Amino acid sequence: MTTDNRADSPGPGPGSNSSPDPASQPAAPTPQPFLRRDLLPLPALAAISLYMVVLAIVDVVGVVGGQFRPIYLVLAALFLAAAGGLLLLFRWAWALTLAAVVLLAGLFFFKFYTDQQLPFIIQGLMNLVFFLYLVRPEVREKLR
Repeated sequence: MTTDNRADSPGPGPGSNSSPDPASQPAAPTPQPFLRRDLLPLPALAAISLYMVVLAIVDVVGVVGGQFRPIYLVLAALFLAAAGGLLLLFRWAWALTLAAVVLLAGLFFFKFYTDQQLPFIIQGLMNLVFFLYLVRPEVREKLR
């Protein structure tokens, strides 16, 4: 007697036909539901976009409160455009955001140098981290 003639092994035997049982067949692959990973492949871009929206809100509140000149509304519009475009993975928005975080990092480092206040160095370092994330090859190759 061979080991191939066991009762639980598939194959020809008493009562079996040549077609396999449909219940034992693997089910056809069902289409996967829309994955959230496809919606936003780089979640840190959402955080950077949120940061750009916060910068725009700070500019608008500053203009309304009389602390900033009205020309700052142009910066607020650019920040909002960069935030929206970055979520949609547009290359122009990436470039706009990259320019904003580099300039803001330089500004905050300069403010820290002149005023010696801790919040300026923290904001400068945060902008530097955003810059270093945005220039990664994984981020740049996802842009269109």
